[in-house]
Amino acid sequence: MSDDPLGILAGGGPFPGRVAEAALRAGRRVFIIGFQDYAEPAVIGAFPHEYVRLGAAGRMMQLLRSHFCRDLVLVGPVRRPSLLDLRPDAEGARILARIGRAAFAGDDGLLAAIVRVLAEEGFRVLGAHEILTEAVSPPGLLGRIAPDADARADIARGVTVIHAMGVADVGQACVVQAGCVLAVEAIEGTDQMIARAGTLRRPGAGGVLVKLVKPGQDRRADLPTIGPRTIDAAARAGLRGVAFEAGGTLITDRDACIAAADTAGLFLLSMDADVAAEDGSKDGKSVLF
Repeated sequence: MSDDPLGILAGGGPFPGRVAEAALRAGRRVFIIGFQDYAEPAVIGAFPHEYVRLGAAGRMMQLLRSHFCRDLVLVGPVRRPSLLDLRPDAEGARILARIGRAAFAGDDGLLAAIVRVLAEEGFRVLGAHEILTEAVSPPGLLGRIAPDADARADIARGVTVIHAMGVADVGQACVVQAGCVLAVEAIEGTDQMIARAGTLRRPGAGGVLVKLVKPGQDRRADLPTIGPRTIDAAARAGLRGVAFEAGGTLITDRDACIAAADTAGLFLLSMDADVAAEDGSKDGKSVLF
């Protein structure tokens, strides 16, 4: 392990703090750059940190180098601003020019370009899952409830839909009920998408939330996440379960997610997405786990 501090580029949510804690437990110092208006003081405040606005790339580079950070982790959601809101500094403008069209394309293209530019600047970008190994799950059920054959068919349908969405670099999640796609994730995020799906619910058994890494997505940035709030939103929307990609989804609080799912009567399934699309047609035998 390197003796240099781990640089953490922090968006919102709890994961920047959890990555910092994991690095410290492994004996590594940390320095956090909190993206202004996104990183939460209660999450990063206990660690060495500075707040920087998204467009101030020159300031970010200067801080990372002055703190001797060569390894970086990008973690936590950030809503991509418009160019007008970004107000790049001189270095930020040069980086935008190097990124080119990816700055205005889908999220994955932009993130991959940012990772490439950071590498060209001498940094090594790691995935949050490489530091926070306990936040990912192998395939299997995480609670007491199991999906039935109809739910497994909806999961398989959701996997197919997200793979198609991934080609267009749109979103990482959808809600399917009885084979009907109630909602797909766009810029509003997962929680609002779930709430919207709840307003479109059909009679009968509730739908399922499916959340995956997009095909070809660089796993060093913007991995899908679920947490207790996701489970609560699914329950409020009348869903009957949540299925997510094993090894590619960050779980903010595994025990709390399992407890919330069991209490609400929802299944919580960590699945192998490579075989999930085959499910629902195996004489009732699941190949998801």
